[in-house]
Amino acid sequence: MSAPIRTAHNAFGHIAPALADYTDDILFGDVWQRAGLSPRDRSLITVSCLIALYRTNELPFHLGKALDNGIDKDEIVELITHLAFYSGWPTATTALTIAQRVFDERPPQP
Repeated sequence: MSAPIRTAHNAFGHIAPALADYTDDILFGDVWQRAGLSPRDRSLITVSCLIALYRTNELPFHLGKALDNGIDKDEIVELITHLAFYSGWPTATTALTIAQRVFDERPPQP
């Protein structure tokens, strides 16, 4: 069995080890692994919420996670376009800028 990924510990565990534990162990180790929704569905929900709530700090990480969970670039752009009518143009255009940066930073998919 492989060691769990410690993303939060790598990002902020040096300053907030308890929060990093909760993030790695409970949020990503428990909540994201529950059988009730697929990781793909959880990514769609999470990215939508982050865009609607204008959570630009967390959005790049979760856009990358969405791509890793099988959501393609066209679906992400469609999601953002759809949200423009519900969360507003500023949240959508900001999300598009962030998404483009995430797309550009990732290696091309086969």
